[in-house]
Amino acid sequence: MFFNSIAFAIFLPIVFFLYWFVFNKNKSTQNALLIIASYYFYSCWDWRFLFLLVFSTFLDYYTGIQIEKGKSEKSRKFWFWLSILVNLGFLGIFKYYNFFAASFAELFTSAGFKASPILLNVILPVGISFYTFHGLSYVIDIYFKRIKAEYNFVDYSLFVSYFPLLVAGPIERATHLLPQVKVKREFNYHTAKEGIYQIIWGLVKKVVIADTCAPYANAIFDNYTSMNSFSLIVGAIYFAFQIYGDFSGYSDIALGVSKLFGLDLLRNFNYPYFSRDIAEFWRRWHISLSSWFRDYLYIPLGGSKGGLWMKIRNTFIIFVVSGFWHGANWTYIAWGFINAVYFLPLLLSNSNRNNMDTIQLKFNFDSVKIFASILYTFILTCIAWVFFRARTITDAISYLKRIVTSKDFSFQYLDNERYSYELLLMIGLFVLIEWNNRSKIEPLSGKMSTLKTAFAILAIIAFGTFSDYKEFIYFQF
Repeated sequence: MFFNSIAFAIFLPIVFFLYWFVFNKNKSTQNALLIIASYYFYSCWDWRFLFLLVFSTFLDYYTGIQIEKGKSEKSRKFWFWLSILVNLGFLGIFKYYNFFAASFAELFTSAGFKASPILLNVILPVGISFYTFHGLSYVIDIYFKRIKAEYNFVDYSLFVSYFPLLVAGPIERATHLLPQVKVKREFNYHTAKEGIYQIIWGLVKKVVIADTCAPYANAIFDNYTSMNSFSLIVGAIYFAFQIYGDFSGYSDIALGVSKLFGLDLLRNFNYPYFSRDIAEFWRRWHISLSSWFRDYLYIPLGGSKGGLWMKIRNTFIIFVVSGFWHGANWTYIAWGFINAVYFLPLLLSNSNRNNMDTIQLKFNFDSVKIFASILYTFILTCIAWVFFRARTITDAISYLKRIVTSKDFSFQYLDNERYSYELLLMIGLFVLIEWNNRSKIEPLSGKMSTLKTAFAILAIIAFGTFSDYKEFIYFQF
C-alpha cells in the first residue's frame, strides 16, 4: 500500500475515525488499533514477512529486558550481542548475501579460479533496514544505560511497527517516540490541520515533482550513451529532484499522518538543496539516518576526539557504511565514498560546522558568494547522485565522462520529448516555493492557505491521474 494510492486514501480515514471515536477510551486501545493497522499496512506488500517483523520485535523486546535485568556484565553482553548479531544476520541474509556471494565469485574468477556462487532467491522485505535500526538503537541505548527497558509489549511493538515510518522512515529513537506512545493522546485541531497541510505538500513532492521527473530521468540514464552533454546534465538534475521529491515527500506524509494521531516524528529533511557545503547538506538530508550513524557508529569509534587520522578514518567509515546501508551494490558504496571525499577538505580545515545558521540573502557581495556556494554544493551532489542512480560504477563513470567529452550542448533531449521545457519550468517554480518556505515546516500554511491547498490538490489529481510511476525509491532500502 503506497501513500499515493487510492487504497491508502481509504485506509487512513478509517483508522483515523476508529482511533479518535471508537478506541479513544485509553492509550492502550489506541496503541492496539495502530498495531493492527500497521500490520495490515505492512501485509499489503507480502504478508509472509510479517513473521520477520514480529520476530524482530519480540527479539529486541526480550533481549532489552534481559540486558536490564542482567546481574553480571557477562550476562548483559550475551543478550546485547545476541540481539545485534541476529538483527544484522537477518539484514545480511536478505539484503547482502547475494551481493557478497557474487562479489567473491567475481574476485576468485578474476584470479583464475572457477567459482559458482550459491545465490538465494529471496525478496528483500520492505522496510527491513528501517525497523532493524529502530530495534538496534533501542537495545544499544539500554545496554549503555541511556534508557530503561520497555516492559509493555504493546507499546514497544507500536514503536517498532508504527505504519507511517515502518517502510521508509524516518528512523525513530526510543527516547523520542516511546514516551509519546505511553501516554494518552488528546485530539488537537491545530496539529491535525498542520498534519493535513504536510500530507498534501508531501504528495505534491511525490506525485507532481518526483513521479514527473522519474520517466525523463530513467530515459536519459537508460540511454546515456546516445545523449549529448546538455541532456546528461539535465538527466542528473531530473534524478536529483526525483529522489528528493520522492523521499522527502514520503517523510512529509509520514510526519503529517502522525500528527493526525497526536504523535510527533523526527524531522528527516530540512531543504537540503539550499546547503552551502556538503557538511550542511548532510545535516539537512535524511537527518534521522545521519544522526543514527553519528550516535551509534561515529562517536563509538572515537568521533572527533582522536587525532587527525582517526577523524579521517571515522568519517570515511560512516559515509561508506551509509552508502552500503542503501543497497547491495558497489554504486552505493562509491556514492558514500565520494561524499566522504567531499567532506574531507571541510574536516581538515575545521570548517565542517561553519554553516549552522539560516540562510539570509541581501543585495550585496556576500549573497553572491552564498548563492555560488549553494550552486557548487548542488553540482557536487548531482555528480554523486549519478553513482547512486547508475547500474554500475562503470556506467556512472562513462555517464560523467560523456558529459565532458561530448561537448554538445544543444537541446537534444528537450526537443525530442513532450513537456520537457514545461518540466524544467515546474522544477524552477518548485525551487522558488521551497526557497520562500525554507524556514517553515508546513509550506501550505499561513496566508492564503486555502487557495494554496486547493492548487496543490488540483496538481496532485492532475499529475497523479496521468502518471504511471507510483513506487517510492526508498522502499527498496
